[in-house]
Amino acid sequence: MTELTTTQNNNTLATLAGALDNNPAAAYLAGLSSMASRKTMLQCLNRIAAQASGGAYDAFSFTWWDLRRVHTLAIRATLQHEDLKAATVNKHLCALRGVLREAWRLGLMSSDDHARAADLQAVTGETIPAGRELSSGEIAALMHDCQGRTPADVRDAALIAVLYSCGLRRAEVVALDLASYDAESGRLVVRGKRNKERLVYVVNGAAAALGDWLELRGDQPGALFQPINKGGVITSRRLSTQSIYNMLARRGQAAGIRDFSPHDLRRTMISHLLDAGADISTVQKLAGHASPTTTARYDRRPEAAKCKAAGLLHVPYMRAVAA
Repeated sequence: MTELTTTQNNNTLATLAGALDNNPAAAYLAGLSSMASRKTMLQCLNRIAAQASGGAYDAFSFTWWDLRRVHTLAIRATLQHEDLKAATVNKHLCALRGVLREAWRLGLMSSDDHARAADLQAVTGETIPAGRELSSGEIAALMHDCQGRTPADVRDAALIAVLYSCGLRRAEVVALDLASYDAESGRLVVRGKRNKERLVYVVNGAAAALGDWLELRGDQPGALFQPINKGGVITSRRLSTQSIYNMLARRGQAAGIRDFSPHDLRRTMISHLLDAGADISTVQKLAGHASPTTTARYDRRPEAAKCKAAGLLHVPYMRAVAA
C-alpha cells in the first residue's frame, strides 16, 4: 500500500478534482467539510483497500466499483475481528458506504450493485468516552499559571477560559475571527463540524480574560487568537491546532496537574454543566452535538448514583493480623 505523508496527503486532496478525475475515493474525500475529516477518512479507506487487496492497493488505486455484497460483508467482519472499538469500525463502514455511493454517482456501479454492497448494518457496542474530566481545582490551577502579565499569559488565559467555558474543539477555536465575538452581548459565533454554526456565550471570568486579551490584540480584523513570538510580539495570523495542544501541555505541566487533552476541557464543560443541573438539551446545543444521546455520554450523574449504590453493600473482609 502506498504510504502518504501529511504533505503528500494535503497536496493530493488539493487536486482531487483534477489529477484524480472520475475516482470515487477522490470524489468522496473532496465532498467532506474539513481537512481533518478528509485525513481521517482517507486513513480508513487506505486500511480497507489494503485489507481487501492484500496490501496491493491504496484508497486511490483500489477499484471500489468491483466490490459486491459478499466483499463488503467480509470487510465488515474482518474489521470486527481486528479488536477495534465499535465506533471505529462504524467510521470505516461510513467511509466505505461513502466511496461506494460516489462510485454509483460516477456511473461505475449499477444501482442494484451499489444498494446491495452498501447495505451494511452498523456494529453495535458502547464504550466509555476516552479522556477525563478536570476538577474545578485543576481548572483554577491552569488559570493561575497564566496570571503573569506577558502577552502569552494573557492570551493563554483567554484561550483556556474560552475552551473550557464554551466547550470548543481545537479546530473551532483556531477558526474564530474577531468578528465572531460580540463583546457587548458575550455572543460568540462558532463554526463546528459540517460547517454548522452555533451560538455560545462568553460570560463572567471568561469574558474578563477575553477582554484583557483583546486590549492587547487590538481591533484589526483577522483571527481572534494569534501567535506570539519569543519577543512577545503578536503576529497577525491564525494559530494551528497543534499549537493549542502544545500550549495546554505546557501549562498543565507547569500547573502540576495530570496529563489531559484539549478535548478534555470540552468534556469537562459538558460534565460540569450537567452536574450543576443544566438541561441536557441546552448543553447539547452549546456543545454542538447532533444528538442529545452524544451529550448524555458525558453525564457523570448516573455513575455517581451507581457508586453510591455499590456502597450500600457490605463485604465482610478482615485483614489478617501479622504474627
